[in-house]
Amino acid sequence: MKSYCLEVSGAFACFTRPEMKVERVSYDVITPSAARAVFEAVLWKPALRWRVRKIEVLNPIRWISLRRNEVGAVVPVGSVKSAMNKGSGDLALYIEDERQQRAGLFLRDVAYRLHADLDVLPTAGANNPPAKFWEMFERRAGKGQCVNQPYLGCREFACDFRLAGENEPAAPIAETRDLGWMLHDMDFTDAADPKPRFFRAELKAGVLTVPDAESAEVRG
Repeated sequence: MKSYCLEVSGAFACFTRPEMKVERVSYDVITPSAARAVFEAVLWKPALRWRVRKIEVLNPIRWISLRRNEVGAVVPVGSVKSAMNKGSGDLALYIEDERQQRAGLFLRDVAYRLHADLDVLPTAGANNPPAKFWEMFERRAGKGQCVNQPYLGCREFACDFRLAGENEPAAPIAETRDLGWMLHDMDFTDAADPKPRFFRAELKAGVLTVPDAESAEVRG
């Protein structure tokens, strides 16, 4: 296991609260699952696990209300299965018929320093030592390479990133607040029925400490 830090920033972000059913409302701060996704966008393998440990908020928490067009439907699973069995079928989704206009409360001008451990599982095999993956991540992150463009909650909110040193000086915001219950991550123990898990989040002098997924602080 080795620790890394990525500094990310973007014009907009939305880490949607699951209790908001129709219109999106973001958490005040990036969630651990969204932070994990940023690391996985740079390097992901089945034998790797990213464990987010700490989030530093670098810019003041600011909001913006936007109204935008969204697609209110998906292609039915039954239609996909039928097309697979028959070898043909109409899987088109006509946006003009399914377009919906919804408002959202998003974050703007965000910047974070994300700290995470890269855990190499035994399933990697003896031919894949941890150092191989450490060097791979450092090389890719150092050059700004990624498997897919990292984003801040929603794919349209792409972010910039750079590899930062663990001990590199940082200036998180001087703000302490109770963030309430926040999504930690999804539990995929039962892949057919993943369950969300939450923890009580508290921002202390601009730093959010993330508990281990196995700790008693994280609840289903």
